[in-house]
Amino acid sequence: VQLQAFGGGLVRAGGSLRLSCAVSGRTFSTYFMGWFRQAPGKEREFVAATSWSGSNPYYADSVKGRFTISRDNAKNTVYLQMNSLKPEDTAVYYCAAKGNPLVRDYDYWGQGTLVTVSS
Repeated sequence: VQLQAFGGGLVRAGGSLRLSCAVSGRTFSTYFMGWFRQAPGKEREFVAATSWSGSNPYYADSVKGRFTISRDNAKNTVYLQMNSLKPEDTAVYYCAAKGNPLVRDYDYWGQGTLVTVSS
């Protein structure tokens, strides 16, 4: 399984970006998908996750109400729509997948895409 995240870039505070993560493999629709981010000098942190059906997504408090995770199983792609971006959202964003939603660790990781939010 390979994951490739893209869609990052430079945006002004208050702007929007949509990240995409293309996943190879025939069983994408069964994977639990997540987005994480790592800001300079900080540890990687959870951003959002969604089940195989796309129902019951959940979010970090810091992005709740601004970010939306979704998936298109027909396209083997998961998205992260980011609105009302803030400078503190600046980070490398990673998508990840796991087969068992009950375990903490993710099995597969993408290479990351950089999001920079200017003030």
